[in-house]
Amino acid sequence: MNFISDNTAGASPRVMAALAAANGGPAAGYGADDWTKRVEERLSVLFEREVAAFLVTTGTAANALALASVVRPWGAVITHEESHIVEDECGAPEFFSDGAKLIDLPGIGGKLTPEAVTRALGNLNEGSFHNVQAQALSVTQATECGTIYTPAEIRALKEAVTARNLTVHMDGARFANALVTLGCTPAEITWKAGVDVLSFGGTKNGAWAVEAVVFFDPGRAEEMKWRRKRAGQTLSKGRFLGAQFEALLADDHWLDLARHANAQAKRLADAVGNGGEARLAWPCQANEVFLILPPATQERLTAAEVRYHSWPGRSLAPDNALQDGEIVGRFVMSFATDPGEVGRLIAAISD
Repeated sequence: MNFISDNTAGASPRVMAALAAANGGPAAGYGADDWTKRVEERLSVLFEREVAAFLVTTGTAANALALASVVRPWGAVITHEESHIVEDECGAPEFFSDGAKLIDLPGIGGKLTPEAVTRALGNLNEGSFHNVQAQALSVTQATECGTIYTPAEIRALKEAVTARNLTVHMDGARFANALVTLGCTPAEITWKAGVDVLSFGGTKNGAWAVEAVVFFDPGRAEEMKWRRKRAGQTLSKGRFLGAQFEALLADDHWLDLARHANAQAKRLADAVGNGGEARLAWPCQANEVFLILPPATQERLTAAEVRYHSWPGRSLAPDNALQDGEIVGRFVMSFATDPGEVGRLIAAISD
């Protein structure tokens, strides 16, 4: 039983069928194909306004290039200390922005608060050439702890950085999973709440390899075409990116895939919440479940050959701190997660 990541799943059969269908005959290269054009138009409809969208192959590329387009080398990006751009992208945001600094802040459940952001801004003297200049705020939706920001929380963060004119970036690797939990529209949790640029994830939600960088003000996207090309992310056979995203968006397939993953996560979270040795580290709000596992539970999971990821406990609330021998285990569900395996996982934890 493998619950290490939603990256371990393959692609949705619809996506694979779309790739096969796009393979026939010639098509314009470098994103000038019909598939990509249709996706760009569809994203404007989805977000209820004209957007500029750029397809890339990885979440790291999406985040790094989005941030590089809105910060200068002497700039700074405020983010959570466990965000993907800090922990998992091997310096790509700094590299592609020619050295912009990441300022990482703590926060319970992987979330930033307006108060923490305001304090961080207070330590950066605006206009002083001795300091990097705060130019962007990056939030993760859903967070690395499986929690989500509500539209009201995003608006509050936007208000905290408005006086300093920071651009708000959203790392939406699991954007679909957050959206189906919130039950709001894509517009309501992005630009209507103050987000300026979104890394719209596809790969973790049934795509083979595609993400979209979405600028809600097309006038701010002027640099992106050059940055994408320079980074090796302008595919000559770009139709295969467009075909994937088009298949995801058709008939809200992307939301259906996320609903399945979230539902399986909720099954596990609800089962643990009914009592037992293990307990929830944070609320389960998307497709990831983080459990505090005592030694006996860890042993049962090992015996049952359950694969999961051990996670740091930095973002735990003080009243939920780890006791002797306990660890935080991350269990991730995907569109392809077998409900039967989730049942066997619950049994292994509960025995």
